[in-house]
Amino acid sequence: MENSTENQSFVKYVILLSMNPGRSFNEELIRSHVAYLRELQSMGKLVMCGPFVDVPGGMLIIQAADLEEAKALAERDPFVKSGTENYELRAWEISCEANNHLGMG
Repeated sequence: MENSTENQSFVKYVILLSMNPGRSFNEELIRSHVAYLRELQSMGKLVMCGPFVDVPGGMLIIQAADLEEAKALAERDPFVKSGTENYELRAWEISCEANNHLGMG
């Protein structure tokens, strides 16, 4: 059975953003964050992103070479750099037909 973690094309990185206590957004910070999202998009790094509707916070799914690059990209986000939000980073292995559902299909 092939180990699909060896195929980086099936690994994405999830950045979970959450607000730090006592902090808030302002228009300038939000615009900086959106500009950063556009930068990630132009680099081919942004898969999808958006805020949660049922709880505070948001999520970015990104493409990166490895966990170190994903961490660097997360820490460049103006929300994180400003200390307004913190993040949790997860490596997410996608189960799909192309990888025979992680070799178990």
